[in-house]
This record gives sequence, C-alpha cells and structure tokens, in this order.
Amino acid sequence: MNPQSNPKDQLQDQNPIEETNPETAPEETETAPEETETAPEETETAPEETETEPQIKESNDQEDKAAEYLAMAQRIQADFENFRKRNESVRADSFAEGKRDVAAAMLPVLDNLERAAQASESSSDEALKNGVELVLKQMKEVYCKLNVTEINRVGEKFDPNLENAILQGTEEDGLPGTVCQVLQKGYRMGEKILRHAMVKVVPE
Repeated sequence: MNPQSNPKDQLQDQNPIEETNPETAPEETETAPEETETAPEETETAPEETETEPQIKESNDQEDKAAEYLAMAQRIQADFENFRKRNESVRADSFAEGKRDVAAAMLPVLDNLERAAQASESSSDEALKNGVELVLKQMKEVYCKLNVTEINRVGEKFDPNLENAILQGTEEDGLPGTVCQVLQKGYRMGEKILRHAMVKVVPE
C-alpha cells in the first residue's frame, strides 16, 4: 500500500458505492401506472353483461312462444287426424248400412223369383221358364257379391238369434229342440242379420 494515500480513498476502495444508472430508475417506477390502468378495463365489462340480460330474456320468450306454437300445431294435427279417422269410420259404416238396407229391401223380390221359378217348372213355355231362371240366377249372383248368404239350418239346434219359430212340429219330425222345416228363408250379410228365418221347431 502506498503510505501517502489518503485515508478517505482507502475507505472508498473498501466500500465501493454502486453507481445507479439514472436512465433505469424511471423505467422501474413507470410500471406502476401501467398496472393501475388495467383496473378500469376490468370494471368496464360489467355494463356489457347487464346489457345482454334483456336480449337473453327476449330469446327465452321467443323460445317459449315457439314451443307453445309447436305444441298447439301438434294438438291441431292430432285432432284433425282423429276427425279424419272418425269420418272415414262413419262413412264406411254408413255405406255398409246402406248396402244392407238395399239388400234387405230386395229380399221379397228374390222370394217371388224363386216362387216363379218353381211355378214355371210345370209350364210348357220354355222361353218363360228359361227367362225366370236366368233372372233368378243373376239375382243370386248379385247377392253373392254382396256377401249375402242364406240361413238354412234344418236339423240343427234352434237359435233365436237366427230364426223365428212360428210352428211347432212333432217328435217324429226330428230331435227335440231342432229345426225341422224352413217356412221362409233367412239371410245375413256377413255377421249382420238381414232377415230371420221363419222355421218349424220340434218341441223339447
């Protein structure tokens, strides 16, 4: 060590003071305002959320109305479908009932044709005989197309749902409670009775 050196210089050499750059200090202090400026940006988002609430409510109302209108349309469609099915059923029933009425009204004509055919068997007029038989055949074909069948149950147990007993036979006519003779033919269309048969029944 130089004996002539100043003691103050020695202290400065032992404890050197870090020099601060005057340009860097302001940069560190300037960061604080930048951090504080972000607070207003966060607070500004609240009004945006409150502004969308009426829009959300309006959207929900529109969805509710759309669901209500859809349910109403579905109910109307279902009602119309039921009405259409009911109408078709009523129309089909009315048409079938009309056919039954016409077929039942023509049964006396069929009876008379059968009587005329039986009477013409003893006639010498072949043209008359053939004509009556032809008309009777056509009449029976029409009834066959309408699904009309005879009720002829001779020898079977008497059924009041199909026959009307107007005469009582004897024990020699057959088994007790059975039909022994058909006095007037009965007819039915499918399961519907057009006319009950008039029969003679053996007493039980």
